[in-house]
Amino acid sequence: MALRKIREMGDPILEKTCKEVKEMTPRTMDLIDDMFDTMYEACGVGLAAPQVGILKRIAVIDCGGEDGEGDPIVLINPVVLETSGEQRGQEGCLSVPGKCGIVTRPNYAKVKALNEEMEEIIVEGEELLARALLHEIEHLDGHLYVEKVEGPLLDVQPGEAEEIEDFDEE
Repeated sequence: MALRKIREMGDPILEKTCKEVKEMTPRTMDLIDDMFDTMYEACGVGLAAPQVGILKRIAVIDCGGEDGEGDPIVLINPVVLETSGEQRGQEGCLSVPGKCGIVTRPNYAKVKALNEEMEEIIVEGEELLARALLHEIEHLDGHLYVEKVEGPLLDVQPGEAEEIEDFDEE
């Protein structure tokens, strides 16, 4: 397992649509392992393959928590089946270091995908997990969260993003 270079905003690969994964190969399994290692090293909760320069429809997520929503998740060829509710809060991205912004997203998301055994799975999540699912799937279609930011992008230091208070426009 190896750490991979995280591509940053402005890199054209982050604007491209990823290709579906047809079969699991040893090289793809290595990619998934590397993505988890890279995500953990960067203190992220999610990482999509284009963020490490690979145009495959693969994302990994680990929100680290209780309720079964903290188990590491591999999403291959994910499709959003359902969303509902609304949440408004800060969001950041490993591809946009040192910045965060306020984004409104659904509070609930239901996603169909394949796992690393290429078996169909359904992942449902609320709050942070819903946000992470939708954020990572958008990467696979060439979109960054900054397209949805309400107001200015805010400067943050590593580990500081969770301290920024949510704010309402007056």
